[in-house]
Amino acid sequence: MARIAGVNIPAQKRVEISLTYIHGIGPAKAREICERTHVPVERRVNQLTEDEIVRIRELIDSDYRVEGDLRREVAMNIKRLMDLGCYRGLRHRKGLPVRGQRTHTNARTRKGPAKPIAGKKK
Repeated sequence: MARIAGVNIPAQKRVEISLTYIHGIGPAKAREICERTHVPVERRVNQLTEDEIVRIRELIDSDYRVEGDLRREVAMNIKRLMDLGCYRGLRHRKGLPVRGQRTHTNARTRKGPAKPIAGKKK
């Protein structure tokens, strides 16, 4: 199992797929990383040489914001919105959908499990 950016990536999967296990790297960036490091995308992680792993690790460390740094930046952006007291910040603070979705019937992911209301029957 190779360790890149503080994450153990699966050894049995293709490099392109394994890199997506790192927070901040999706399929497109994984393909781009493989191209820039000259690693064939169809190769499995356990078939990589130590030199190829080092090249991938150094490229990700130098050119991409991933894992802890990315999570910290996102958290700081949300905290900034909440401190400002803008509409989006208030929605974050209340745990409601932020991007204009309806809340009358849906939004159970953001609001949590439904709470029964006493005496409400049709």
